[in-house]
Amino acid sequence: MKRGIAVLVSVSALCGIAYFTASKWAIRHETITFYDASRDNRPVPVDIAIRRDKEMQANAGMITMPVAVINHGNTVKNTEYGFLANVFAARGYLVVSPQHDLPTDPPMVTKPGELYVGRLPQILRGVANIHLAMQEMKKVQPNADYEKVTMVGHSMGGDITMYFAKQYPDEVKKVVTLDNLRVPFVTAGKFKILSFRSSDPQFKVDAGVIPTDEECEKAGIQVVKTEFQHNDMRDTGPDAAKNSIQGMLDKFLSDTDSEVAPVDTRSSPPKILEPGPVALMAPAKS
Repeated sequence: MKRGIAVLVSVSALCGIAYFTASKWAIRHETITFYDASRDNRPVPVDIAIRRDKEMQANAGMITMPVAVINHGNTVKNTEYGFLANVFAARGYLVVSPQHDLPTDPPMVTKPGELYVGRLPQILRGVANIHLAMQEMKKVQPNADYEKVTMVGHSMGGDITMYFAKQYPDEVKKVVTLDNLRVPFVTAGKFKILSFRSSDPQFKVDAGVIPTDEECEKAGIQVVKTEFQHNDMRDTGPDAAKNSIQGMLDKFLSDTDSEVAPVDTRSSPPKILEPGPVALMAPAKS
């Protein structure tokens, strides 16, 4: 099977669902609101997920944590991707999830024929939120690598992620998207890309967004076609979808972050585990 396309498969760690379901003592979640003076003090709530033992080590100056930025879909809360945040946090990442739209923002109006169907203003707002979050997080947790971050996003958040990677490639370590539909993939090959695709007929990807098999192979892009629906790819989705995505994501991180391993959240005190083997299985029907 080509690296670029993994068709209708899902991956699950043999150690089971509990391997990824972080307990309260293992991973800490906190929301901090930052204010952007350049945009009339616009509030940007940021959800943070961090492994407690790694936080202590970072605070002591013993380590520098990698950073993952998770970008939510349109009208979805930044806290609705805990199943993704916990995978990254379990591996020692500092996870930062900005809230890109606020109740006071005007509704998004799509305009067929315009760039990204008229969504560029919302995308640029998301980019500004990300840069603000990175700038302010340096004050909150200075012992993290904000120079090269892993960008993650679902739907509209996936478009923000891909646009950010296109505009600021030197600030990106790798990219993970879930059903981004408008912004074409970055094919320069500067970083690895993993993208999950739904089979939802109501959410059709624009022409030219997903590269060809040959382009994926050359650029280090892995596209995973699933039988899941577009809205299955967040916390409210079925366990079958979330477990499948978690397994493939963990395998991707295991391949690209050999120095970082997840914590076993089922026992106490924390014990660092090496990534376990994975099994391929047919995806559950939705």
